[in-house]
Amino acid sequence: MSETLTFQLSDRVTSMAESATIAMAAKAREFKSRGIDVISLSLGEPDFKTPKHIQEGAKKAIDEGKYFAYPPVPGYQDFREAIASKLQEENNIPCKAANIVVSNGAKQSIANVMQALVDPGDEVIVFSPYWVSYTALIQLAGGTPVFIEGSIENDFKATAEQLQQAITGRTKAVIFSSPCNPTGSVFSKAELEAIAGVVRSHDPVMVIADEIYEHINYTGEKVSIASLPGMLERTVTVNGFAKGFAMTGWRVGYIAAPEWLAKGCAKIQGQFTSANCSIAQRAALTAITSDLAPTFEMAKAYESRRALVYELLQEIPGVRSNFPQGAFYFFPDISSYFGKSAAGMEVRDSNDFCMYILEKAHVSLVPGAAFGDPNCVRLSYAASEEDLREALKRIKTALEALS
Repeated sequence: MSETLTFQLSDRVTSMAESATIAMAAKAREFKSRGIDVISLSLGEPDFKTPKHIQEGAKKAIDEGKYFAYPPVPGYQDFREAIASKLQEENNIPCKAANIVVSNGAKQSIANVMQALVDPGDEVIVFSPYWVSYTALIQLAGGTPVFIEGSIENDFKATAEQLQQAITGRTKAVIFSSPCNPTGSVFSKAELEAIAGVVRSHDPVMVIADEIYEHINYTGEKVSIASLPGMLERTVTVNGFAKGFAMTGWRVGYIAAPEWLAKGCAKIQGQFTSANCSIAQRAALTAITSDLAPTFEMAKAYESRRALVYELLQEIPGVRSNFPQGAFYFFPDISSYFGKSAAGMEVRDSNDFCMYILEKAHVSLVPGAAFGDPNCVRLSYAASEEDLREALKRIKTALEALS
């Protein structure tokens, strides 16, 4: 008889939550594999194709035959210089190539920062609602997330006063996104100045500013906190190409950070993955040095869809929503449906709500608990207007059956 072997995953894996957005997308694919017509509003992925001129940039790099070897770990020098120039010109962030580290998506950029900055026992203050991976990445680094919460009444934006109250002697960093995933909220210059004032009075605390949705901003005002007085050496700016350039599959993200921290992130990346894909970098270089007209056209389409979805949400009784100022999400409060049931399914929380909508309306959403607010769900409007109209129609019909 052969010996029975018992293997176990590490505690860090078993204690880690699965990404809720990826989990819901997987459930939607499962339904589709059974021949069910599912409209997926769960993933934050543009429904546009990567613009042709960016594709051509990748093809040119392949044809030149110069980019088949390992790139430098933090990215090609000319690409990093182009990113630094972009940040200087568009974001008023004075930086140079030495401050830039290119990674395999903005998610790896944030993971690198957490690993390079956070020690066990350190606290990272998270503006909530927040992107689902922030907490897991903080915890993987041994840190403790500390949440300060915004509500639908104040456009889901936690305040500088809340930040002041949350900072302790163990606070290592603060992280937020603007425009925000999942709420679409955008911090104004005045709000960012107030946050910066708190941070400057509590050295050494770093700000991690996730600006991946910067090009999908309907306010007409784009402000990077790193551009404010005294914040350059206290800020890591995270950005990438997935959202504004419809390049999700190319996996190109980057940070702009003080040089000491950029070097630390490059050291981490050198052990984990090494450099970002050579051809993807050349495509992204084309994107960042070319006409932004396609990006602005996509943003204009999202703005039109925002108006449509807001109007349709207003027609559903019991659903409360803010009017998001950026990104391509709504984060409606659906708690009025908790405790109701139909067809043998009870809606006890946002997880049940999403499963009910998937089962009965064949529309996939993401539970708000994963983003820090269990009363809400995230709905992505990065879909065609036809699909959005049909999805909201199905949701309204399914909710009318609950009692």
